[in-house]
Order: sequence, then C-alpha cells, then structure tokens
Amino acid sequence: MNPIFTIIARVSDGLMLAEAMDSADSEITDLDSYRAQAKKIIKSLSHKSTNKLTIDSDNYYFCYVIEHDVCYLSLCEKSYPKKLALKFLEELQKEFDIQYGADISSTKRPYAFIKFDTFIQKTKKLYSDTRSQKNLARVAEDLNDVNKIMSKNISEILGRGEKIDSVSKKSDNLLASSELYAKAAKQLNQSLFFRQYGPILVVLIIVFLLLYFRFLW
Repeated sequence: MNPIFTIIARVSDGLMLAEAMDSADSEITDLDSYRAQAKKIIKSLSHKSTNKLTIDSDNYYFCYVIEHDVCYLSLCEKSYPKKLALKFLEELQKEFDIQYGADISSTKRPYAFIKFDTFIQKTKKLYSDTRSQKNLARVAEDLNDVNKIMSKNISEILGRGEKIDSVSKKSDNLLASSELYAKAAKQLNQSLFFRQYGPILVVLIIVFLLLYFRFLW
C-alpha cells in the first residue's frame, strides 16, 4: 500500500513538472478519471490556496502540499494514513527543491524534471509498508497536526475551480468600478467646493488687490 500516483506541478500556471505512477496501479478502475481530477485540482490552485489539504474522492483521497510555488499531489487509498501521505510529500518537496529549486521558475517545458521519478519510486517503497516501525513512528509523530489540516470533498474543489475564472473577472470589474467611482466622487467634490466658495474667494481676491494697490499709492 502506498501513494498510487504523484504529480508535481507549478502553482502559478499549472505547468506539469514531474509525474510518477507504478505499473501495478493500472488495475485501479477509472485511473484516468482520477488523473483528470488531479489536474483540475492543480488548475484551481493559486498563491492564496491552503498549503496542505486532503480531498476525498470516492474510495480514495488526494493529498497535496504547496511550497515555493510548487504543488506535490498524490492519490491514496482511504485506508492509507494521511500522516504518511503528508510525510511522503514533504520528503519529495525537500529533495525536489534541492535538485531543481533554482530552475523551477524559469522552465517552460512540461515534465522538464521527469527524471525525478526515480526518487519518487524509491521513496514510495519506504512508505509502502504502513506497519513498519519507522512508518508507525511517522504516524504517531505530531498526530494532532493531521487533525488541523483541512479536508474537503472533490465536488467542492472542482466546483470552485470551474467558477474561479468568473470570480476573478467579477473582482477585476468591481475594482475598476470602485476606481471610477472614487475619481468621479473627487471631481464632484471639487465642483461643489468651487460652486459654494468660488464667489467668496473672488470677492476676497478683489478686496485684497484693492487694498494692496491702495497701499502702494
């Protein structure tokens, strides 16, 4: 038992950086649909997204960790401990950052770091036996942290992802409208000020000039 597949992608634009999957996992029904869900989850992410999240999907769950604009996401069976899934992803994150951290922001080619699959497969083996002494220790360590991590349903995430573009556009339109309103209000206040105090200012200026020239004479 271990994470079924793992995808590493850049959050800012959803570019796939690496992916790993065991051939034995091909027996899972509708694996392609789960991969499609994973990609939709990644596309719905932004720099404001929760950096650790588990997402239930039928008999499985997605678990992801975001660090330095990179999302590390795995699909796991529901019986697989969430603490192990998080530890697994955190270990991938540390090594990936060491190997490719300097190149992540500049790369433009999909799956530019596919060679990282070797490390993913090696690490998966270490996390496959949930009853091993080391993994039991990982699960027991800071168990309360898992309870603090948000958990959502796939329908909620994908529903939010479908609406994210329209929400963004509405926010931009609202901001533009607010700026126009502020500008119009400022112009209106200036106009009202000159209408109300303009004649008084003109009289004061005339009086000042008369007094000034009379003093000169």
